[in-house]
Amino acid sequence: MEIQSLTRNARMSPKKMHEVARTIKGRKATEAVDYLTLIPRKSARLIVKTLKSAIANAENNNNLSADTLTVKSAVIENGPVLKRFKAGARGTAKPRRKKMAHIRIVLTDGNSN
Repeated sequence: MEIQSLTRNARMSPKKMHEVARTIKGRKATEAVDYLTLIPRKSARLIVKTLKSAIANAENNNNLSADTLTVKSAVIENGPVLKRFKAGARGTAKPRRKKMAHIRIVLTDGNSN
């Protein structure tokens, strides 16, 4: 059985989040939470929050144990972009693109049902 959790509009660039999300694929869910808490990056904090939500979904909605769950996929998708401007030389405006990401984590219990 697959359980998923989704965090939308996380205020961080998807490129920065991909690096951390790649490290937890295929790990046990509890091991992935422990691993992410040791990484001193903002992206790790955002991903672990979504991972804990997926674990809670599995325990409360599907009566599964957290020990049996593994991370099937951790997908970081592009979200909306805030377009802002900052003052530049000679009175010009320089564009700033503040990117956002959607975090989707899928857990599986190993059964194909």
